[in-house]
Amino acid sequence: MSVRAQFENSNEIGVFSKLTNSYCLVAIGGSENFYSVFESELGDVVPVVHASIAGTRIIGRLTAGNRRGLLVPNTTTDQELQHLRNSLPDSVAIQRVEERLSALGNVIACNDYVALVHPDLDRETEEIIADVLGVEVFRQTIADNVLVGSYCAISNQGGLIHPRTSLQDQDELSSLLQVPLVAGTVNRGSDVIGGGLVVNDWSAFAGLDTTSTELSVIESIFKLQDSQPSAIVNDMRDSLIDNYS
Repeated sequence: MSVRAQFENSNEIGVFSKLTNSYCLVAIGGSENFYSVFESELGDVVPVVHASIAGTRIIGRLTAGNRRGLLVPNTTTDQELQHLRNSLPDSVAIQRVEERLSALGNVIACNDYVALVHPDLDRETEEIIADVLGVEVFRQTIADNVLVGSYCAISNQGGLIHPRTSLQDQDELSSLLQVPLVAGTVNRGSDVIGGGLVVNDWSAFAGLDTTSTELSVIESIFKLQDSQPSAIVNDMRDSLIDNYS
C-alpha cells in the first residue's frame, strides 16, 4: 500500500521519517495527522517511534538502518540513544558512528542485504555498516551524485532511483542490489527520491504532491499489494468470471 503524507506543510517526508521492516522512526513535534498516517498503516506490525537526533527533527537524513540495525551520528545525545534503545525491538542493534559525513541518511542507502555508500566514507564506517546492518557494502554514485541516500529509495523488493540515471548505471546498480530498479520521481517531478519517499517491503509513504502516476510506478516497482500489471489484470478477470458464473 502506498500513502501520501505531509510533515508541517513539507512534502519531504523522507527527511522527517525513517522506515524499515522492523521499526519506523518519526520526528517529534509533527501534527497528529502525520503520525496517524504511519500508525494506521504500520501500528499493528512495527513500532512507530517518535524521536529526535541531536535535538533536530531531520531524523530521516541523519540516520541509516534496516531491520537488523540502526546507525546514528555521533552528535546523538545519550538521552536520545537511550530512548531509541528502549523503544526499538531488542533484535535491532543501535550504533553511534564517528563519521565526518554525519548525515548518514544522505550517504547510505540500504535494504536488508546490500548498502550503497558515498565514495568518500571512512573505512571504519564501512566496516560498522557491514557488521551492524549485516549487509554487503558498495561505494557508488547515482547519476554522478555522491549522495546515494538522497537520490534513491530501495527495499528488498525493488528500488526507485534518480530520473537521470543512465541505463548502464541502472543495470550495474540493479546487479549489485539484486532487485529491479526504475528511474523516476516523487512529489510531482522532484528527483530527490530519498527526501520524498520512505518504503519497506509492504508499504510506502510519499509526499502529498506525489502524482497518481508516480504512485503507480512506486506501487509497481516495490511490489506493493502485488501491483504488477499482470496481477491487476488477473484480479479483474477473476472478478468478472465470479460475476458471470
